[in-house]
Amino acid sequence: MDQTRELTGIPVSSGRAVGSVARMVDPLQPPSPLPLGTSVEEAAALVRAAAEEVAAGLRERAGRVSGPSREILEMTATVATDPALLKSARTLMAEQNLAPAPAVWQAAESIASAFEARGGLMAERAVDVRDVRNRLVARLTGTPVPGLPDHHGPHVLVAEDLSPADTATLDPSVVLAIVTAMGGPNSHTAILARDLGIPAVVGLGGQLAGIRDGDVVGVDGSRGTVRVGAVDVTEFTRPASRLPRLDGPGRTADGHRVELLANVGDDDGAQAALRAGAEGIGLLRTESFFDATREPEPELQAAAYGALLARFPGRRVVVRTLDAGADTPRRYLHHVPEPNPALGVRGYRTAARDPEVLDGQLAAIARAAAANRADVWVMAPMVSTVAEAEEFVARAHAAGLGTAGVLIEVPSAALHAGQILARADFASIGTNDLTQYTLAADRMVGQLGALADSWDPAVLQLVEATCRAGQLQDRPVGVSGESAADPALAVVLVGLGASSLSMAPRSLGAVGAVLGRTTRATCERLAGLALACESAADARATVRRELPVLEELGL
Repeated sequence: MDQTRELTGIPVSSGRAVGSVARMVDPLQPPSPLPLGTSVEEAAALVRAAAEEVAAGLRERAGRVSGPSREILEMTATVATDPALLKSARTLMAEQNLAPAPAVWQAAESIASAFEARGGLMAERAVDVRDVRNRLVARLTGTPVPGLPDHHGPHVLVAEDLSPADTATLDPSVVLAIVTAMGGPNSHTAILARDLGIPAVVGLGGQLAGIRDGDVVGVDGSRGTVRVGAVDVTEFTRPASRLPRLDGPGRTADGHRVELLANVGDDDGAQAALRAGAEGIGLLRTESFFDATREPEPELQAAAYGALLARFPGRRVVVRTLDAGADTPRRYLHHVPEPNPALGVRGYRTAARDPEVLDGQLAAIARAAAANRADVWVMAPMVSTVAEAEEFVARAHAAGLGTAGVLIEVPSAALHAGQILARADFASIGTNDLTQYTLAADRMVGQLGALADSWDPAVLQLVEATCRAGQLQDRPVGVSGESAADPALAVVLVGLGASSLSMAPRSLGAVGAVLGRTTRATCERLAGLALACESAADARATVRRELPVLEELGL
């Protein structure tokens, strides 16, 4: 292009890259409302077969990846064969004489719209439904499935948005960076980009309109900028050797101890954490150990936990009990639809109606802990009150688990952190949900990406209040949300009082390197500057200006 432009979006995955643009394939258009040309039974059989093929393809892709990528693909596969979707499509074929493709399109759109109307994290499921809809319709009509461009060489991927299934199968060896019009810091695209180590900038909106296939762009996933036109290649490249594997305990430059842990969801993730040098696991998501339709036997749970715990002798493993609800419902826990599942029966709240599920899981965790030498801690998600915290800790201790805490994800828990930590042995701050509940901004809604930002000073104030309560009660308070993976924000979190940081394994080296070159006093000073800002963007920019080490490391 003749003129150099710098576009500004939301930085969600650190690093820099330069390369030619490959734009996403255009989205699928609604099929024509053709009439049904066969019997309803034959048409329904075609839809079922297509759904099974789509689900099998997604499961096959899930088997080639691990961690959050696998979880997302497996969840999307279940959407493809959702009985509600298939039943609705059949009804449209029978009552409106629609052919399979337009029937599936209308049925899926109706379900996706209903999810969006409920608000909260259900918006994420709407994205999954539309992704599956496109795959089903493409298979039924014999057209190419929309999605990633057929580009085999290194490139910068530019898109309006990315479906979770597409993001989960990106190849970091050829996708140099991701740039999208939609999305926010805690969207699936952001989380998976960090997990894959791909620089990413999201939320650019209409600024991407003039970018064409083949344009050369420089992407700075730390600053949130995209340069179009004349790009200095040396400015956007850095030797990988500058970001070493985490080697040894996490510390600030003056020796203040900060445990650097990993967020994992399965055994593959645990192995990745060990390879990255994690000191332990700060968040073990247990959703993948639970089938979507049937609760697993405690013996099977214990065996699965035990296999993972065996990899961490003498190291801490913080197990989060089942975080069911919102975008991850379980049929044996969620018996009736909810108007707003993100504010409904999720996390620890499921124990009020189905206590045997939680008690069975605690027993399984205790059995696995007793058979291994890992230092096992357990925590409950979505705790909102002091009474809930007290009840969970008592149940965990009764099950034989010595260290029990809570995940601070809602403002009420942060504001009551002193009373909660008088009962709980520790707390971990889940900044993804804390951010969306503080700002009333669904983190999966692209238009709210700039709002649902963990750099927001209101969120940082709640983090500070929780950490201060931990210090007064002599209880450790860590951060296990995605904000810990941002090296600049990690410095602020330590300055606010976080005793540990847990993140995607790939982020450990960068965070450890930055903390190792920053004193505790500097962390505290920068935390104060961030708290005094009026917006997330100002807080981010202010702190980054004061951290030259980020520029030195290409972050």
